[in-house]
Amino acid sequence: MTNTQITAASLRTLLTTVFALHHQEKQLTILFDIPGGGVDDSDPWRDRRAIAREWYDLLRKDTADKLFERVILGWYDNVGSNNNDLPMSVTVTEGDVSESNLSRGNQSDLLQIISDSTVVLALTQFSATAPLKIMARGLSFKGASMPGFSREMIPALSLDYEMVDARVREFKGRMDRAEAVSMDFETPRGNFSMYFDLRFRTGHASGGLMREPGMVGNLPSGEAYIVPYEGEKPEEESKTKGTLPVQFEDEIVLYRVEKNRATEILSTGRHSSSEKKLIQDEPAYGNIAEVGIGVLGEWGIEAVGSILLDEKLGPHIAFGRSDHFGGITTPGSFKDRKKVVHIDRVYVPSAQPSVKVDQITFHYQNGKHELAMKASKYVI
Repeated sequence: MTNTQITAASLRTLLTTVFALHHQEKQLTILFDIPGGGVDDSDPWRDRRAIAREWYDLLRKDTADKLFERVILGWYDNVGSNNNDLPMSVTVTEGDVSESNLSRGNQSDLLQIISDSTVVLALTQFSATAPLKIMARGLSFKGASMPGFSREMIPALSLDYEMVDARVREFKGRMDRAEAVSMDFETPRGNFSMYFDLRFRTGHASGGLMREPGMVGNLPSGEAYIVPYEGEKPEEESKTKGTLPVQFEDEIVLYRVEKNRATEILSTGRHSSSEKKLIQDEPAYGNIAEVGIGVLGEWGIEAVGSILLDEKLGPHIAFGRSDHFGGITTPGSFKDRKKVVHIDRVYVPSAQPSVKVDQITFHYQNGKHELAMKASKYVI
C-alpha cells in the first residue's frame, strides 16, 4: 500500500477484515456524488470520484479471489449538505466508465440497489453516513461511509482494526456507564468548560469493524461516540450546558449551551455573526448531536485536513442531526430540509490550533469520576 493508491490484494484484505466477508458475497455497490445544483466541483472531489472508479475497476476485474458476484458503481446528484437525505434515483453501471461518460449509466431506484447489496461504500463529497445508517436498519446491508476521503488517508486503511476496535470499545464502555462527561478547554480568550448529559443513552464504537448486517460506519475508523440526552422525556430536562469554543480561521466562536442546545453566541466577529444567524434561523442546527473520542492519534496517524480522518484522531463535538446515532433530532426537525446537517467540530491542532481540550472527565453514579484526558493526552 502506498500513499497514492491501493492494490487489489490490499483492498480485498481490507474489505474482508472490515466486513467479515465470505467467498462470493452477493453485491458490492460503490457510490459517489457529483457536482451541480449550485455546488462547484473541486480537485479533491474530482479525485475522490477517480478513486471510486479505480476501486470499482480493481474489484470487478480481480480474478484472484473474487469477493462479490456483482460490483456496481453508482452516482447521484449531490444533496447540498452533510447527512441530508439521499435522492431516490441513482445512475448505475457494471461496465467501463470514465469522468467524461457519467451520463451513460442506467437510472435505478436507490433503495432497490441498496437492498440488493451486501456491502455499500460511499466515497462522497457530502456525508451519506446518516441516511445510510437509517436505511441499513431495514435493509440489512453493511456499509462504510467515506465523505471527504482522499489518497492521503490510504495509510490509515492499513491499520490493525482489531486493535483499533478494542481501544475504541474501552471508551464506549465508559460512555455506557457514565451519567455525564465534561470537557475543559483552553483558549487565548480564556478557559471554558462543557458538561454533557449522557443519561438514557448508550455509546457507539466505530472501530472499523462493520461485521453485522445493518451496520454502517466510517472508514477510516477509530472513535467512540454518543448522543447527549436531548431532553425528550417530559419530566427530565437535559443537563448539557456550558460554553463551547470553536475556532473558525482566526476567530474563536463561543456558544452558550443550555439544555443541549446552543442558544446564544457570546463572541463577536464575522463567523460569530454567521453562526448566530444559523442558530436563530435553524434551532436544530444548535442541537449538540454527538460527543466523540477519536484514538488514531495513538497509532501515529496525522491529520490531513478532512473531518473524516481528523475526527478519529481526538475529541470532537457535533451539531445538528442525531437520529442516525439514536437521538431525536431528525431532518424533520429543521425548518428547511436543504439545511439538514450533522457537522463535527474537531479538537486537534490542525483543525483548531488555538483551542485545546485540556481535560476530559467521566462522571458516574454516587459522585464517582474518572479522568480520561489530562494536558491533552489520554490517561486511560
